[in-house]
Amino acid sequence: MMSAKGVTVSRWISIICAGTFWVAASVPARSPSQVVPDRLPKPVLSPATKATAPLLPLPIAPFRQSADSPFDGDFKTPDDRRSLLKAIDYSLRYLQTERAIAAYRSSPTPGITRERVVRSLKRFRQLLLTTTSATALQAAIEREFVFYQAAGNDGQGTVAFTGYFEPVYTASRRPTADFRYPLFRMPPDLARWAKPHPTRLQLEGADGLQFHNRWLKGLELVWLHDRLEAFLIQVQGSARLNLTDGTVMTVGHAGTTDYPYTGIGRELVKAGKFKLEELTLPLLIQYLTDNPADRDVYLPRNNRFVFFKRTNGAAAIGSIGAPVTAERSIATDKTQFPPGALALIQTQIPAATPAGQFVKRSVNRYVLDQDTGGAIKGAGRVDLFMGTGKQAGDRAGLINDTGHLYYLLLR
Repeated sequence: MMSAKGVTVSRWISIICAGTFWVAASVPARSPSQVVPDRLPKPVLSPATKATAPLLPLPIAPFRQSADSPFDGDFKTPDDRRSLLKAIDYSLRYLQTERAIAAYRSSPTPGITRERVVRSLKRFRQLLLTTTSATALQAAIEREFVFYQAAGNDGQGTVAFTGYFEPVYTASRRPTADFRYPLFRMPPDLARWAKPHPTRLQLEGADGLQFHNRWLKGLELVWLHDRLEAFLIQVQGSARLNLTDGTVMTVGHAGTTDYPYTGIGRELVKAGKFKLEELTLPLLIQYLTDNPADRDVYLPRNNRFVFFKRTNGAAAIGSIGAPVTAERSIATDKTQFPPGALALIQTQIPAATPAGQFVKRSVNRYVLDQDTGGAIKGAGRVDLFMGTGKQAGDRAGLINDTGHLYYLLLR
């Protein structure tokens, strides 16, 4: 996923607000009663411990004490294990590449080598195939693996979690009265553009329609009905598009202008439109829908402009070049954490109820570190890929919680 994240999986909307990366879906604002939180996991690092490195090895496994295995919810069906095995195989494939060899030459944590990560993934995969219960798997992991806890931005293990997903939109191969907002191919001479690069305002104008200029003219790839959709695809970095001619087009990140990502949520809070504590992403979407003139004010403040290419139906791809797997792939800062490695997350994830509400449940979930992003910085940020389509987006938009992140390496 390459965009605001630096990856080819698309996030519906990414909004940095006071250091928090929010991801929203196109869902109506929900009352607090519709999102029911469960309890959060307790930290393992003690208040007296303040990590100075991004990862700290733990003397014991971080499992919470419970009458049941804390992993029962991670392996309720055969599909749960299959999805994890698939994600592991993607990482193993990546770890044999020259790209991975180069990445691990500058590992920030002594002792975490590419070879050790490969051995760890192979052994964990074997355990998945041979253990008969979550409890047995947990016991084997405690015997054979060391857990490295992410320091978090506070040095005490507190990590901020958000979610992202691959959206699905309707689009047109040609401009029409209903489809006026294009995505753009990467300019062939982008590497030769003078710096500073043109701003978003210079490239497409305040209203998103002034793109017939020397930079973008003739680079239109596909056309969207809504300007906010086109903007959000740039934030996400990819999309699956149902075209008006009955075909499907997938697009992914091809390049960006040389600017950092600026979150419109932060800008709206600074402008007094919301208080930080009341801001939710569905609320933000609703605000920009109800106040279309404010799109012309706030969207241009994100100068980072993303260019796209067709991906010919390929699955959403993470920054390591491997497909990302729903609820098994995470995006982190790869200057801090080992790419492709196995990790355990403890946080809250919303689950849908038969009544259409979302209930947040505390989870222990094994994941693979397969993505990154321009807005995912430091040892205290994780973005969890939730899948493709509306339901994935609905759930991703409600993930905004703290928790903990651990990497598993063989002893």
